[in-house]
Amino acid sequence: MKGEGQGRVNLELARLSAQHGHTITCLASDVDNRLLMEPNVEWVPMPDANAPNALLGNLRFAQESTSWIQEHGQDVDLIVANGANTWAPVDVNIIHFVHSAWRTSNVHDSKIRRDVKGMYQWVYSKVNANIEQRVLPRARRLVAVSEKVKRELIHVGCPPENISVIHNGVDATEFHPGPASRQQLGLPDGVPIGLFAGDIRTPRKGLDTVIKALPDAKGIHIAVAGRIEGSPFPQMCSEIGVADRVHFLGFRSDIPDLMRASDFFVFPSRYEACSLVLLEALGSGLPILTAQSAGGAELVQSSAGVVIDDPDDVTRVAVELRRLAAETRTSDSMSRAARRIAENHSWNGMARKYLSLFDTLSISSCEPSFV
Repeated sequence: MKGEGQGRVNLELARLSAQHGHTITCLASDVDNRLLMEPNVEWVPMPDANAPNALLGNLRFAQESTSWIQEHGQDVDLIVANGANTWAPVDVNIIHFVHSAWRTSNVHDSKIRRDVKGMYQWVYSKVNANIEQRVLPRARRLVAVSEKVKRELIHVGCPPENISVIHNGVDATEFHPGPASRQQLGLPDGVPIGLFAGDIRTPRKGLDTVIKALPDAKGIHIAVAGRIEGSPFPQMCSEIGVADRVHFLGFRSDIPDLMRASDFFVFPSRYEACSLVLLEALGSGLPILTAQSAGGAELVQSSAGVVIDDPDDVTRVAVELRRLAAETRTSDSMSRAARRIAENHSWNGMARKYLSLFDTLSISSCEPSFV
């Protein structure tokens, strides 16, 4: 229950619940020390969900959590799960990812990699998709972390009236506009720079579309944060003659600084359930270029960026890159609009929406258990 994404959602929700006086029982393999400092939080250790691998670890975690709930569930007022991490009936199930939808994507690992890892990912998604079919109907209420996830849940047969959408949050004190030294970050001064951050060992995130658009987006540079080992994109840049304008920075832990040093954020992902990086870019005041296929894209209003229909549309990406570079050079209106969106999606605000949902379930003074 720490880190980003699912872990951060659980952390913030459990912390706010504890601060409201509820007694919290966490079934987790790891718990953030900030949460354990709350006097009314109990931790029930669960097996490592990634050991010996994610498939077997997830199954073991779900088995152990199901056994605990069957034995102790009557002692709590509300059970909150995350996807298939328990097979027991629950009150609220927060859905961060729909395996049934992901396994049919054209950029699923099994369709890109014809090796052992690709086969493993096929099995992993297949098993989890089958489990979803049994687990999802057992929740009183499903919470999708984006409109995309909600659509996917409806597609697999979940009743729309049983699904709420609560977007993830962002730490607007960590991700905020401000000065940053490009030179210290390994970036050139005096040129428009778009930032791309994500896994660049796969075409899933859409970096290839951005690279192919650069010949028609003269003068624009792209900073790329992501592990370079095994990535095909440095060679692609050399082949099409844009290597001097694409700066591969490798894995970086200073993403907030990179965002402050950039002019806009580029992320035409072909598949994303709900991307935290979009909210982080908004918090940093970056206008955004993304695609409908990226979960959370609905947060990007036209005043703060552009959402294209097709992540493979090279021509449209080139047009929007030129437009963003021109607009950010002459006005900060898009930056201010982006920041306003992020300020309305804090982690605390997200947690309050969950607590409000619990109230609508007529459990306003519950003692929750988080799995």
